[in-house]
Amino acid sequence: MRKIIVSATIALVAAVSFAAPSQAGYYSYGYKPHCFVKKIHSYDYYGNLIVKKIKICK
Repeated sequence: MRKIIVSATIALVAAVSFAAPSQAGYYSYGYKPHCFVKKIHSYDYYGNLIVKKIKICK
């Protein structure tokens, strides 16, 4: 009887250990990337100011 309980416990642990990583991609816990807008100032050939806005997410 004891061998059956031990083997059933080992089988259950093995099944749970394989199921946990497969479910990990579905739990995001409300994660949203932190984004901000960065302005890049540069000048063209004639000396005119050019401002580019770039969205950066981390």
